[in-house]
Amino acid sequence: MPDDALLSAESAEKTDDALLSAESAEKTDDALLSAESTVDTGTPDAPATAIPRWRIIAGWVTTALAGALVLFALVAPNEFDRLTPLAFLRIPVEALVVVALVVLLPDRARRWVAIPVGLLLGILTILKVFDLGFFAVLDRPFDPFGDWSFLTAGTDYVARSSGTLGAIGAVTAAGALAVGVLVGLTRSVLRLTRLVRPHRIVALRSVAALGLVWAIAAVFGVQLVPGEPVAAGSAASLAYDKAVQVGTDIHDHRTFATDAIDDPFRYTPAALLLPGLRGKDVLLVFVESYGRVALEDPQIAPGVNAVLATGTTQLRAAGFGMRSGFLSSSTYAGGSWLAHSTLESGMWINTQQRYTDLLASDRLTLTGAFRRAGWRTIAAEPANFNDLPEAKEFDQVYDERNLGYRGERFNFNSMPDQYTLGAIQRAELTPAHTRPVVAQIALLSSHSPWAPIPQLSDWNIGVGYGYTKAPAPDGEPSDLLLRSFDQVRQDYGRSVQYSLRTLISYVQTYGNDNQVLVMLGDHQPAATVTGDTDNRDVPISIIAHDPAVLDQIDGWGWTDALQPDPHAPVWRMDTFRDKFLTAFGSTPMPAH
Repeated sequence: MPDDALLSAESAEKTDDALLSAESAEKTDDALLSAESTVDTGTPDAPATAIPRWRIIAGWVTTALAGALVLFALVAPNEFDRLTPLAFLRIPVEALVVVALVVLLPDRARRWVAIPVGLLLGILTILKVFDLGFFAVLDRPFDPFGDWSFLTAGTDYVARSSGTLGAIGAVTAAGALAVGVLVGLTRSVLRLTRLVRPHRIVALRSVAALGLVWAIAAVFGVQLVPGEPVAAGSAASLAYDKAVQVGTDIHDHRTFATDAIDDPFRYTPAALLLPGLRGKDVLLVFVESYGRVALEDPQIAPGVNAVLATGTTQLRAAGFGMRSGFLSSSTYAGGSWLAHSTLESGMWINTQQRYTDLLASDRLTLTGAFRRAGWRTIAAEPANFNDLPEAKEFDQVYDERNLGYRGERFNFNSMPDQYTLGAIQRAELTPAHTRPVVAQIALLSSHSPWAPIPQLSDWNIGVGYGYTKAPAPDGEPSDLLLRSFDQVRQDYGRSVQYSLRTLISYVQTYGNDNQVLVMLGDHQPAATVTGDTDNRDVPISIIAHDPAVLDQIDGWGWTDALQPDPHAPVWRMDTFRDKFLTAFGSTPMPAH
């Protein structure tokens, strides 16, 4: 017992020492802050001379940085094109409220205000940084409920484009930055509130004056920058918007299962599904980032349209027909799997949460309809190293692990589209196969960063050692990071040309009377290519040698060419499943 008493006494003494140390540190900070706000009169007894001048200057700098960091957290826009110096010349109402609370509340309550405010500002700043990235790449804000998986996809993109060490470095830097933002903003708010405390009267007068200016600016809608009101409340608005988004997502999650069941083809038996395609091999081929911009942008379109025009002539000469139109994609610049699942399911899959909910449902997909009707179902996802989440839909999945590619890697560290198509042809579509096949194939040669681009080669190239890079334009730097926007756009156009040429060559080489090719884009490319546009259209073409196939879709009003007419119909991508099933003879059935 005496030993326990001694230990208890030692513990109490250590606790007292820790408290004294913390109090001493805060008193030191208070002295520095007091010195910062005190004019040095030169008198030996003046408070400022008690602390070295270099520490006072360092304190001024630290306080200024703290103020700048808090101002950024409060008023910085969440889109890069709005991130200008004038956007910071605003009065954040949240700062006025916090200062008023610090002044009016007892001293002991200051920390209970400052610490939660600092942490909340840190979280909002991290969300704002996510918004900046999502707006830049996907043209939409970050969804805190369902978008966390995009961080994994982003890491995978960095790993495939820059290597594993690059991905590790990026993740480490991002984690350190997040911690730094949380700690830095919390300490900054604590520092600024301590600075306010000794000057309550000045602080209250300042809050009153700025509050009056804020109110007048709010009433008259004063803006120094369009869309950025001087009377700012952007931090509170961001917090509100994110909370509302989470609430909306939770509600959508609860109702999705009911919506998925509402399906006119849910109970259609095998004999009444897709009779118009019996005996046909159907290839559903997604061309990465093949968007409407490829057909209409003055810098990109001439080359792409020339490939489509030549391909139309070549395929017609070989006895093939085609119809082309547009679909409006559920995603933009990324998240290809959202577009794939939208087209397959007939539901608008525009968020990761909806995608997850779809996987958990028993919704009849387009591939599922083919499978129910007797087709062998396969998928080709050449970028995947892991099992495909939709694997239950397919009899066989081909990916990085079993496609057998051994040749040079190209953009996105991927295999050429020609190899992917050739491998599927050899594995599943030889003349000896007896069961009709439906294949969902993702082509990646037009994936960002759009260089280097492979060159179309011989179809019998084995495991891929013979593929070579297409020559780049003269003067184009080899380092992707050094390329200008114009060069990036040219790379995009050339990569789409390669993918389209590959598909046209594939049909010429392997197409037959019992094959139907559905060729479409998954989404528009990023804003670095499309610019500021709300357009989400992607081209789609159906190519067949048997004229009876195209006769069944004549009522669609699509263009008789690989290049859709600019005025061709534009359908939402989620309407395609039902239109396709109906056109090829599927019969809706009521619930039993």
